[in-house]
Amino acid sequence: MGTATLEKNDSAGPVDSAENSATHLITVVLRIRRFNPEVAEESSWQDFTLKIDAKERVLDALHQIKWEQDGTLTFRRSCAHGICGSDAMRINGRNRLACKTLLKDINPEKPITVEPIKGLAVLKDLVVDMEPFFQAYRDVMPFLVTSGNEPTRERLQSAADRERFDDTTKCILCAACTSSCPVFWNDGQYFGPAAIVGAHRFIFDSRDEAGEQRLEILNDRDGVWRCRTTFNCTDACPRGIEVTKAIQEVKRALITRRF
Repeated sequence: MGTATLEKNDSAGPVDSAENSATHLITVVLRIRRFNPEVAEESSWQDFTLKIDAKERVLDALHQIKWEQDGTLTFRRSCAHGICGSDAMRINGRNRLACKTLLKDINPEKPITVEPIKGLAVLKDLVVDMEPFFQAYRDVMPFLVTSGNEPTRERLQSAADRERFDDTTKCILCAACTSSCPVFWNDGQYFGPAAIVGAHRFIFDSRDEAGEQRLEILNDRDGVWRCRTTFNCTDACPRGIEVTKAIQEVKRALITRRF
């Protein structure tokens, strides 16, 4: 009885596979705003040309540049899946997450501009100082405040009460909304959309007891009343949060004291 064998296909091999893969690559130019305080006082643009699959992300292109062309290119990234929020940057003039932006979706036939988000001091290349942003977030008390003894079981909440603040629980603190706000660009003392969203999440939580305190914090001259309702923040949010709506709800709660 003969043994079954597979005929070897001499016409296909690793070389052909590599050639087929290469046919999917396109030439892309990334125009990146570079800044190194140890080298120059002003930022400048630098072009990088690379071959890459159009279905790859901007983050993949940045990795390729850093690993293969210029190891000094500096940017933040962590999970690479749109959860950590660390790779927010301005791509073709709009705030986006580099890990969620496909090259094919941003007209790769033309140079793709990449620069740091606005309104925060640039430390190097695409990295900004996030401390003012996080300080504003800390100032609105983004944690549950209750009185009495610690419960022996979870604090119960109805589905309807949970839905009241469901949208603002999605925030990943990427700063895309805050750094798209023209008020924040001109006055860094403004709390900014992200901090107000963080406050909203607890103000409207039926289990929380510090809603009045947070409202008074946001009633400050640098609080919610600085919002000009331009909707930049809503457009910039990579999680689809209705940021402007949340800010308006906080304003309404300040007026009516109903929340």
